Amino acid sequence: MSKKRNKTKSGKADDIKQKLAHKIVNLLNSNINRAYTVSQITKKLGFRRKDYNREIPFVVNLLEKEGKIGQLSNGSYKGNHEPDFVVGKVDHVNQRFAYVITPDEEEDIYVAAKDLKYAMDGDTVRVGIKDKKHGKHREGFVLEVEQHGKDQIVGRIEFSPRFAFVIPDNRKIHQDIFINLNDTSGATHNDKVIVKITQWPSDDKSPEGEVIRVLGKAGDNNAEIHSIMAEFDLPFEFPKHVEEEAEAISDKISKKEIEARKDFRDVLTFTIDPADAKDFDDAISYKPLDNGNIEIGVHIADVTHYVLPGTDLEKEAYDRATSVYLVDRTVPMLPEKLSNGLCSLRPNEDKLTFAAVFEMDENGGVINEWFGRTVIHSDRRFTYEDAQEGIESGEGDYGKELQTLNALAKKLRERRFGQGAVNFETTEVKFKLDENGKPLGVFPKVRKDAHKLIEEFMLMANRQVARFVYNKKKGEEKLTFVYRTHDYPDPEKIDTFATFARRFGHEMQTEEQAISKSLNKLMTNIEGKPEENVLMQLAIRSMAKAKYTTEAMGHFGLAFDHYSHFTSPIRRYPDMMVHRLLQKYLDGNKSAKKEDYEEKCVHSSEREKRAAEAERASIKYKQVEFMSMVEDKVFDGIISGVTEWGIFVEIVETKCEGMVRMVDLKDDYYEFDEKNYRVIGRKNKKMYELGGKVLVTVKNTDIDRRTIDLEFVDEKDKFFYE
Repeated sequence: MSKKRNKTKSGKADDIKQKLAHKIVNLLNSNINRAYTVSQITKKLGFRRKDYNREIPFVVNLLEKEGKIGQLSNGSYKGNHEPDFVVGKVDHVNQRFAYVITPDEEEDIYVAAKDLKYAMDGDTVRVGIKDKKHGKHREGFVLEVEQHGKDQIVGRIEFSPRFAFVIPDNRKIHQDIFINLNDTSGATHNDKVIVKITQWPSDDKSPEGEVIRVLGKAGDNNAEIHSIMAEFDLPFEFPKHVEEEAEAISDKISKKEIEARKDFRDVLTFTIDPADAKDFDDAISYKPLDNGNIEIGVHIADVTHYVLPGTDLEKEAYDRATSVYLVDRTVPMLPEKLSNGLCSLRPNEDKLTFAAVFEMDENGGVINEWFGRTVIHSDRRFTYEDAQEGIESGEGDYGKELQTLNALAKKLRERRFGQGAVNFETTEVKFKLDENGKPLGVFPKVRKDAHKLIEEFMLMANRQVARFVYNKKKGEEKLTFVYRTHDYPDPEKIDTFATFARRFGHEMQTEEQAISKSLNKLMTNIEGKPEENVLMQLAIRSMAKAKYTTEAMGHFGLAFDHYSHFTSPIRRYPDMMVHRLLQKYLDGNKSAKKEDYEEKCVHSSEREKRAAEAERASIKYKQVEFMSMVEDKVFDGIISGVTEWGIFVEIVETKCEGMVRMVDLKDDYYEFDEKNYRVIGRKNKKMYELGGKVLVTVKNTDIDRRTIDLEFVDEKDKFFYE
């Protein structure tokens, strides 16, 4: 009898051990990025029965011996299971979580802050995938940081008696950088600095660094703009050897060079540019023909005549890939000797150009075309305002010619939209700055016929160059070329956008063949309305991103079968590639190596993205600075975004965007409805949804982080602020 009882007891003990073994292995393998001591395992499993808890040390030891779990040098234990993983880049949205963006995955991976393993924004990481989801996103945890994104960070330095620390400007970096007092490079309290990371964060250490450059006092315009340049790795100046190479180029044009080109110096030619422009990289020539048609030349600065392959100038231009236009300055792709001198199509000077010349009829049809190198002598430099005056009055210098060109441009534009081009005219803001860079006003840029005239002829030249090269070689295998492509929008994103548009009473068709026509109708309907900018921005976000590639695809937004960038080589490296390839094929040479140019296209697209982000940051900085100076005032706003931590509001008057934080909504507890992009009060059922009209006042501004905190104002309380 006792033997039977013992056998039963033994079986029960084995069952307990098996259950415990399964639970322990499952715990460790589900938290592969963490290690647990025996006592932590016991606490985590939380059994009430003492006999279970007593067995845990024994079972853990057994599992380790069997190789089912691993023991670390400090005595703690980890799972041995290798989880499914993906590699991606950290987008550290806020202090509580990040997304890991993976190029090959449809959805980004949600990672809670505790599972980041001290990875910082921009780091490339290996992420294990958990079995659960966070909303529509898969949830993961960082296994390893494969590569740190940046080892230099911009921020504001603060001092304490025994050490200093730098508070990063980048809102996505949520840890201050510890600085030893010997490593501050003479910085003083509240300076903007660039700090180089010397010790990455770990279990027992904060990130550490040393100051390598002092930019100036926080709040000072130069210091803040330099901070933005440093944050986006924009160069502060050209290397000395590059400047010297540029200065050594002769500004004389030889007789031989002129004879090798088509001479347009006796043909009426002029430029139309912003009043504050210093580089003029495109000019229009105008010549009436005996048959009643007009010969129009689009003459582009011949940058590649001066910037030769293998030179320091070429390497620097490729590395920069684009000029960057910040609110108060330009970070140019080429040194001033070229951009504002040799290659700038200034009036009353002979200039070397690369041209696309078209014979056009009165309906804007292209009868003949010619591409090649030219020499021009610009007769007049128009500002947009000058040209607009000529278009409207028909008087002054070349008023009649401007009117004829404008009539042709309108026909080109009408035809383009008739073929399905999308009319995206976003509202850009411009600042009036004083001599110290302080914003005195912010207002939307106005686009008139003069702007659109130039735009249409540049678009035509870019399209015709791309078509010419594409059709030059028959058959499937085409000549290698650099195209500017824009894919059809993602159906899911366009459906989501259509849902938002309906909230304003606008219907949209989302079938692929109807998208562009329906979008144009919507853009016309919202023109001048308060929701115009919000819906325009949302529409743009729903579109695919344009990029440079050697793949001969079309451009959805412009409704062109093929398109390229030919017209701005002073400020865009892809245009330089286009000039070289076009000349190569005009000379009858064989196709260039596709792989080399595709690599350059990817680099150029990445640099373009960086430039756009830096430009947005500089605009945001000036918007925050401007809003910090406004008196207590109530603004009309439109809800431009809704997240679980706050409601974004665009102020109608200034186009500045700020946030009403969820924690500041004191009248109720508001729940985030992710699917419908709205928040709803749990008790009062008050709703804030995308596109809603609201009244706000500025609560706080933070120039370092470039943020504006707003508060909602009830209509009944409005008079308190007036």
